[in-house]
Amino acid sequence: MPRPHKLFLIDAHALCYRAFFAIRGLSTSYGQPTNAVYGFVNTLRKILREHKPQYLAVCFDVGKKTFRQEKFAEYKIHRPVMPDELISQIPLIKDIVAAYRLPIFELEGYEADDVIATITKKIAGDVEVVIVSEDKDMMQLLDKHVTVFHARKNEIIGYTEAKLNFGFEPNRIVDYIGLAGDATDNIPGVMGIGEVTAKSLLKEFGSLEQILANSDKISSDKTRAKIEQQKEQAIFSKALAMLDTNVPLPFELKQMKVGEPDGRKLFELFKKMEFKKFADEFSGQTDELPAAKIKTVNTQKEIAELVNSIKKKGQMTFLLGQASGEHDLFANLAVCLKKDEVCTIANNEWASFKEVFEDERISKITHDIKEARKVLLSRGIMVRGEVFDVMLAGYLLSPAQGHYDLEALAWEHLKTSLTANTSLEARAGLVFSLFSLFQKELQEKSLFKLFTEIEIPLSYVLFRMETDGVHLNKRLLEDLSLEAHKRMETMMGEIYGLAGTEFNINSPKQLSQILFERLKLPVVKKIKTGFSTNEEVLVKLSQDHRLPALLLEYRQLMKLKSTYFDVLPKLANPQTHRLHAYFNQTGTETGRLSSNNPNLQNIPIRTELGRQIRKAFIARDKDHVLISADYSQIELRILAHLSGDENLTKAFQNGEDIHNFTATLIFDVQAKAVTPPMRDTAKRVNFGVIYGMSAFGLSKDLGISQTQAQDFIDRYFLRYAQVKSFIDEQIKRAEEMGYVLTILNRRRYLPEIKSSNMAVRQFAQRQAVNTPIQGTAADLIKVAMINIQRELEKRNLQSRMIISVHDELVFDVLKKEKAAVIELVRDKMENTLELSVPVKVSIKVGGNWLEMEKV
Repeated sequence: MPRPHKLFLIDAHALCYRAFFAIRGLSTSYGQPTNAVYGFVNTLRKILREHKPQYLAVCFDVGKKTFRQEKFAEYKIHRPVMPDELISQIPLIKDIVAAYRLPIFELEGYEADDVIATITKKIAGDVEVVIVSEDKDMMQLLDKHVTVFHARKNEIIGYTEAKLNFGFEPNRIVDYIGLAGDATDNIPGVMGIGEVTAKSLLKEFGSLEQILANSDKISSDKTRAKIEQQKEQAIFSKALAMLDTNVPLPFELKQMKVGEPDGRKLFELFKKMEFKKFADEFSGQTDELPAAKIKTVNTQKEIAELVNSIKKKGQMTFLLGQASGEHDLFANLAVCLKKDEVCTIANNEWASFKEVFEDERISKITHDIKEARKVLLSRGIMVRGEVFDVMLAGYLLSPAQGHYDLEALAWEHLKTSLTANTSLEARAGLVFSLFSLFQKELQEKSLFKLFTEIEIPLSYVLFRMETDGVHLNKRLLEDLSLEAHKRMETMMGEIYGLAGTEFNINSPKQLSQILFERLKLPVVKKIKTGFSTNEEVLVKLSQDHRLPALLLEYRQLMKLKSTYFDVLPKLANPQTHRLHAYFNQTGTETGRLSSNNPNLQNIPIRTELGRQIRKAFIARDKDHVLISADYSQIELRILAHLSGDENLTKAFQNGEDIHNFTATLIFDVQAKAVTPPMRDTAKRVNFGVIYGMSAFGLSKDLGISQTQAQDFIDRYFLRYAQVKSFIDEQIKRAEEMGYVLTILNRRRYLPEIKSSNMAVRQFAQRQAVNTPIQGTAADLIKVAMINIQRELEKRNLQSRMIISVHDELVFDVLKKEKAAVIELVRDKMENTLELSVPVKVSIKVGGNWLEMEKV
């Protein structure tokens, strides 16, 4: 027999609510919450993919007063008002449903449950109805043609399963609610009648009406009295629970037939909501890229003509294309001089373009100039002259976007979809279009100077740093790995001894059993799967027991070994034998650089063994040394400049130890009376203010009460009153403009600062304060790097800048150039921006990055 057709009816209101509270913290880069959308779409896609229904409809509540509230004002009164973050997602969900070409049913005065009940009553029998909901009220609709689908549990519940689960006929759920009530919907039921009694009565008498008609036969005097005294309330409660199957809503089954979705519209919606995985499914259904005139340049005559055209124009958009060879990462070159005309240059004719790339009079436009420089250098070609990188421009315009590959930029700014099959020529044409758009936008937003004078020159500096790389002491790393391995083996024996048994140290479940069941240690934090054994928990437990302390040490050793000792040697280039880390210019919203392969910002310095990793970073040979130049308290100095605070400014101008000075203020003591713990507290308060630390955060950090922590913060702002004014002003500006600025005009957009969610709003407020400080520090070190690199090249020095980590620069310096480089670096780092306080740099010299002496 053929399978009966199925109609899936989705209770959208219930599904959206559950998704909203189950998935937290999901939003777009521009601040639009998307957690409910994501959860809804996931369920919808699952239904369409796995169940392949012939018919489907989506039913919504309308946010107006329903007939139940007209009858009973207290109905659902306990339910909180729908959060603004969820309200803003309902129209997006409806847009997606419409793009799937599925009908939406809703009617003012009725709940989605009633709409579903009406459709079910009139259509069940013609098709099999599957109701997508977890609300038990829906069970009253079950029969041989109607089932309920629990999406979260991925199970379909029929009449028989529900009867077994309830202990009574599913259609009697309304009778059950009439007796026991429903706390969720604030339906009263009979006061004093609970779940067990309600089920027992239904089992004995069958229905609420039969119970009321035969109340004299109820064996318990107390139960009988409650039923008889609250008879009207029981009948009323049942009526509230009954779904209305006569909603005056016109519909036909054919309306609900599942067809082909609007792929293009879904692609646009999913792109807008930054659901990459969902968008990729429909990426081939968008408009084709405008056809460009593509010309393949092969002959010397054609090349000469193209080169002359480029020289005449004084500008060239180019893009390098990937090849299949393992070592020849880029083999193809596309050049675009007009919007609709692209030339492809054969791989073996690249040499002819050397003069174009090295001609300083010709502007070069591309995507990711840093990587292009590496490829061209491998062919003996240097890029000279003015450069425009659409990747860096896109980053400055939208620093929260996250991705700046050509696919992301083309969609975000041109609403054009790229696929893996999009040709190099089409991509080059898009770079040309993005250039025209970005050039204008950078000017309009006063970002062009930051782009041309900092980000573009910096990309060249980073190219040099990545190309030069840093030497590694591989033997030392091998020795450290062996030492860690031996220590871990010894520790395992001790851990098993303390535990009284062997277990998998890396299994949170087994560790939890050892700590909380076998050793009976106090539970610190509960999680869904049991009891947490994270670092914070182990730190607390280690105060009373040796085992958690050993586990912390073991985990630390394992991380050092697996992340650094064993991995760093493998990352070294087999040809150069040097480590060539990647410095990411577009990785943070504040403008700070990040790095990977390896992440140099994360190299540990807290433990002795961790510090040894820095010892593995060495000068290139016996004729070279490493020089480290580190800004001293740069963010606090920038805070003094931006806030104009008199006390903070004077302290820096007088060369005070700022943490010692702050300690004198918040502890109200003389400088000579400041103890190391006092200074440490002041230091944490100083930096806590920059990062918007609350009294709760400070109390946790210092291990003191929130009252004490708040007292420290109050004392700080009493002494540094203009810092408090600066913080308040920054938050106010961010609320008014929607973004904040650094001294050099770098922007960071903060749409979340108007969020109704307090936690989200407060996080944005902290960013509003921190970004101008941290972003200015980032700009400052970038300018210093550019100026230092220019001076090194101008003087033809052989020394190289090789590492940038936060506020520190590291150089591989020829010994005979040491004095000159120290003087040069100090000058360029300390005299980059004119601040109201002096900028100071600490310089150290040594054969490796750990063992260095201060100059």
